Amino acid sequence: IRRPPRSTPLYSSAASDVYKRQVYTNLGIINLISTLDDKELCNIGIGVILLIECEITKFMVSIGEKAPNLKLGKWVQGMETNFDKEGDNVKLVEVFQVNCPGCFMHSIPEIINIYQKFNGEGLTVMGVATAFEDYDKNTLENLEMLLTTGEVVGDTKQALSQYGQLMDGKLSYKIPYPVAMDSLVKAGEPTKEKMTAFIKNQLPDFDSQPEEYKEQIFERVKAYFKSKEYSAETFEMYQLNGTPSTILVDRKGILRDVSFGQTANLESMVEKLLNE
Repeated sequence: IRRPPRSTPLYSSAASDVYKRQVYTNLGIINLISTLDDKELCNIGIGVILLIECEITKFMVSIGEKAPNLKLGKWVQGMETNFDKEGDNVKLVEVFQVNCPGCFMHSIPEIINIYQKFNGEGLTVMGVATAFEDYDKNTLENLEMLLTTGEVVGDTKQALSQYGQLMDGKLSYKIPYPVAMDSLVKAGEPTKEKMTAFIKNQLPDFDSQPEEYKEQIFERVKAYFKSKEYSAETFEMYQLNGTPSTILVDRKGILRDVSFGQTANLESMVEKLLNE
């Protein structure tokens, strides 16, 4: 299981060091405000946290609402498709990373079993390879190699080899459903004007802060943006917590479930939606 930085609301301004580290890690800005004390966290840190959270979730998708189409790059396997092209089928999306051992050891085999059981009964299964880390391994090229030759890389290769789950150094099974690459948008270095607008959106009194302090915030915001090499559009739009994750959409196109990690009742949820 791979968990990226995610936005987590702060309910306490006087956070403990452990809690602050958890919050910073979840937000992906551990280097952004990790030096702030509790008072500074209350005065400035929360605003930075909330505005970054706002950026991540500005296209928030909610359970029970219409599921927007996936934002995808290249289709690597199968026919190009999306939610609006699948009619009244139930749609199940498996979101994984190429460099994610748990995806290949547990989740993808589970999705394959569901696909084989309900294929032809009104279920569409799609795979989406994303990237929120290890950008040198979670690439389109490695996804293409995986799907055409069965070769795996990085942590996935090491773990599958360790547990005897490779055959002749390759994946022991084939992914039978269509697979696409998430749309990865290059994160450019922001201008000072953009960073100012970014900060003042949540900190209207930012101009009244001491100059030295404002420069510290600028540098940390800049560092945050530079560390974020790409934005994975489907991953962020559906506010996924890591990989493997699943997105489940009913026959009417309504988002019914988003889950992270193994889902013990996923098959029963799919069967229930097929019978609705």
